[in-house]
Amino acid sequence: MALRLNNPFSCRPFMAPFLSLNSTSWKRSYSVRSQMNTIDSHKLVLEVKEKLEKDYQSLPVGKCGRDDEEMILWFLKDRKFSVNETVSKLTKAIKWRREFGVAELSEDSVRTAAKTGKSYLHDFLDIYKRPVMMVDASKHIPGMQESVEDEKLCVYLIEKALTRLPEGRDDILTIIDLRGFGTKNADLKFVTFLFDVFYYYYPKRLGQVLFVEAPFVFKPIWQLVKPMLKSYASLVRFCSVEEVRKEYFTEATIPASFRR
Repeated sequence: MALRLNNPFSCRPFMAPFLSLNSTSWKRSYSVRSQMNTIDSHKLVLEVKEKLEKDYQSLPVGKCGRDDEEMILWFLKDRKFSVNETVSKLTKAIKWRREFGVAELSEDSVRTAAKTGKSYLHDFLDIYKRPVMMVDASKHIPGMQESVEDEKLCVYLIEKALTRLPEGRDDILTIIDLRGFGTKNADLKFVTFLFDVFYYYYPKRLGQVLFVEAPFVFKPIWQLVKPMLKSYASLVRFCSVEEVRKEYFTEATIPASFRR
């Protein structure tokens, strides 16, 4: 299923009144509106911050805490600038981070799961300047270790990927290599965890998911998972190794497992 991108010129009818302005006037108008939007956004950030300070004093402060204005703004954007919805979702996210121990995750703490090679962060960005999280589904065997170990590795890689975001980018590409996948590798619980983590705790950070070379046995599993993903299902694309090579990487940045 190909991911359809919005037509960048579809806003032309809406922009028609502005296009009649001369260049200087349009830039001045845009600058004023942008400044107003920034001011309004900052007011909402402070409003959320004050509510958290008043009603959730037990929540931690600092980076990714209740006074982290960058994080507050990100959740405001996700909740379409609804203060109450932002407070609700953000408090759950901050509580989860504390309970899950996100701040304590390290290379050593996820070493057991990482050494299987089932999931890792690619050394290069894709051509859209997104960090790339790689998953080799054939190396994942449910029950071989505690599921929480896989969950910790997943969150650790997301956190690490976010530190690699270049200026102007804010989302991650996830590539799930399904070559060699069999029923022994099926894990509905983990797939659900992956999408839930992005939806509830890292909103709008998942840019796209590529299911590469999905075998026939994967199709019924996808039919079970797809309804649970709701709108996130639209981020999924089924594609071939060749399409990954040509459409997402340069010759120098192709993941080693996808090289000819």
